[in-house]
Amino acid sequence: MRDAKRVLLTALIGAAFLLLIDSFASGYHKYLIELMGIYAILTVSLGLTNGFTDVFSLGHVGFMAVGAYTASLLTFPLEKRPSYFPELPEILKGAYLPYPAALIVGGLLAAAIAFVIGFPVLRLRGHYLAVATLGFMAVVYSLLLNLEPITRGALGISGIPEYTNIWWIYLWLGLTIYVTWRIVDSYHGRAMIAIREDSIAAQSLGIDTFRYRLVAFVIGAFFAGVAGGLYAHLITLIDPRAFSFVLTFNIIIMLIVGGMYTISGAWLGAVLFTVLMQVLRPVEESTGLYGLVELIFSALLVAIMIYKPRGILEEELPALVRRWLKAGEGSKRS
Repeated sequence: MRDAKRVLLTALIGAAFLLLIDSFASGYHKYLIELMGIYAILTVSLGLTNGFTDVFSLGHVGFMAVGAYTASLLTFPLEKRPSYFPELPEILKGAYLPYPAALIVGGLLAAAIAFVIGFPVLRLRGHYLAVATLGFMAVVYSLLLNLEPITRGALGISGIPEYTNIWWIYLWLGLTIYVTWRIVDSYHGRAMIAIREDSIAAQSLGIDTFRYRLVAFVIGAFFAGVAGGLYAHLITLIDPRAFSFVLTFNIIIMLIVGGMYTISGAWLGAVLFTVLMQVLRPVEESTGLYGLVELIFSALLVAIMIYKPRGILEEELPALVRRWLKAGEGSKRS
């Protein structure tokens, strides 16, 4: 009951905050906050695999691409399909779903692919696992380029209906955080953390490490697929370059800098990255030092890994706030 009240109060405060942004923020700032929300969905869902089960996956953007293309095809106007997709397979010509259903189908397809590739890939460890998931992303990228009847190859898909707004994004972000929190704060979450800390010890206690890693991998892929659908319907134009290794690298930076072992750290990383990107990009353009932003982010990543390897937020934000409040009460009494 106490948890339900806390969730309801957080949802009401969040809704009020979003209402203010939706009413008074400029189009540019609203777009940044929307982008921030999509990045946060990606980092929080990646944190479930990379942070809590020690599965260092580099294929998250591949799942995002699957969700983006699936949702875009399913919501694309039927009357425009013959001109945009003249060679579209017969089964897809009449396939149409409302936007919310298309997002879910995109997420489910990404999760199904994660389930299939998870069986061989998650039996690997360390660098081998990272390379294997990176290979999956390369396969997805190649398919997007070469399956021209469905993806339009390098041209990408334009004219995607602009359905995504700030409410849809933060509704899904709230759901992603809630699901991740419920998993981590349960017996299953403690089993995942035990696997992360010492997988051999966890196995000796009877924990099925492969099953927990697979479950985390599939759930993370589902939310990455949904994030892809939200992204496609926000920018209304997608092509294979939007899902390249650069985006993978950026999401990894967000997760490691913010704190990959906490949910708060994952979304904090997304917020910091988006803000820093907008601050530094004009500097790069005015000085002509192209690549400066990537250089600064790389240096930041190295510094964090050396001096604060667990990220900026080593504990969940509510726990930190409670500690600060208790410390404040203690100093008043003394």
